[in-house]
Amino acid sequence: MSFFFLLLCCYQQLRLCPLKKQQRVSLLSMKINTTLNCYYNITFTVCNLNTGGTMTDFNTMNIGSADGVWVFKCLLNKDTECCRVGKKSILITLGYSSALLKFESHAEFNAFSNTLKKCRNQKKENSVFSQWTEEVSASQYSQIRKFYGCTSQQQNMMQDFVRTATYHRAILQNHIDFRDKVVLDVGCGSAILSFFAVQAGARRIYADEASSVAQYAEMLVKNNHLSDKIIVMPGKIEEISLPEAVDVIISEPMGYMLFSERMLESYLHSKQWLKSNGMMFLTFGDVHLAPFSDEQPYVENYSRANFWYQQSFCGVNLSSLQGVAVEDYFGQPIVMTSLIFFYMDTFDIRILMAWTVKYTVNFMDTKEEDLHRVEIPFVFQMVQSGLIQGLAFWFDVAFVGSLVTVWLSTAPTEPLTHWYQVWCLLQTPLFAKEGETVSGTVLFVANKQ
Repeated sequence: MSFFFLLLCCYQQLRLCPLKKQQRVSLLSMKINTTLNCYYNITFTVCNLNTGGTMTDFNTMNIGSADGVWVFKCLLNKDTECCRVGKKSILITLGYSSALLKFESHAEFNAFSNTLKKCRNQKKENSVFSQWTEEVSASQYSQIRKFYGCTSQQQNMMQDFVRTATYHRAILQNHIDFRDKVVLDVGCGSAILSFFAVQAGARRIYADEASSVAQYAEMLVKNNHLSDKIIVMPGKIEEISLPEAVDVIISEPMGYMLFSERMLESYLHSKQWLKSNGMMFLTFGDVHLAPFSDEQPYVENYSRANFWYQQSFCGVNLSSLQGVAVEDYFGQPIVMTSLIFFYMDTFDIRILMAWTVKYTVNFMDTKEEDLHRVEIPFVFQMVQSGLIQGLAFWFDVAFVGSLVTVWLSTAPTEPLTHWYQVWCLLQTPLFAKEGETVSGTVLFVANKQ
């Protein structure tokens, strides 16, 4: 849960920090706007009771002025440090800086502190995220958040030239879709896409990020002097609220095989903030699949499972688990970067035994629940004879703008990306002849509630 509060005050009313001098403020009015059950917009109007003092912008606390009125903004969540100081003061700490608000009366202090308590103690049982995510899935989501909270992983994605350059080109070549527009960046990570939106002329960007990397995104925004353009919003997109509708949503929500990690559902959830004529970058995605013949991964899987075939491992018979191990190994998709198979490049498409089947997801029309169960029927017309060891998967995504449509492809015929390609192996290979038809269905099922 997170919320914004804005403090409207006259020039030189409040000293914002490193605390050198206390400033007394009088609360003239307070307005609380609630949108979702976990988000608050609170506006305070105060007047100064001291003279002197200066306004200082620091960390994630932003200050601006308009017509002689100063605006103090900061984003708070359940981890923000707030405490009572004395009888009528509240200390708010963000990062390495603090602000001390000292009120003239107990009534004003109580009104302010009670509002903060209400926001910080708000329960999360009714969040969309908790509704569609079971306990195990939530734990996995937490691990994903920790994974993407590492700067090393952010660097890995940013150094994926195909990924970064394609997003940069898609946004800047469709600059008219961003000029003077309000943009939402879902799962912003380092906020690199938000910076691209600024370069394209966006008026304001709300950069949402659920992992701890949000604090580093805020540092980059501040260091690049763009705090007036990019507003970093820590928290899950399902549990925050925006103060306004947006013209464009940008995101990089793709996982392996497109659907992995379930970030696409968060991307679709964010459409509640999109204007009726708004745009989504990315716009649609194509999942491609085809049968392949390559015995190396098949042999490797069986070789590893045969560890459990030993009848005397330190005097223990393991052979009863050999069948279970085979099912475990063959039940896991293989990402082509796996060190088991030493693939660090795209595979040779000559191992494909039929033309690909394509399944398209239009993100403008698709709903969150549509991704809870995805069925992809296929009919392959074999173009060569041989053993089918499994199915190969990859995806393309498109950014449909007003000026150009830009594609990002993870196909084996294109330069390598950090998504690679994915193989799903058959435990028992299937022999097929050229000209024969192989049909079936690929089923993706999300974790149940």
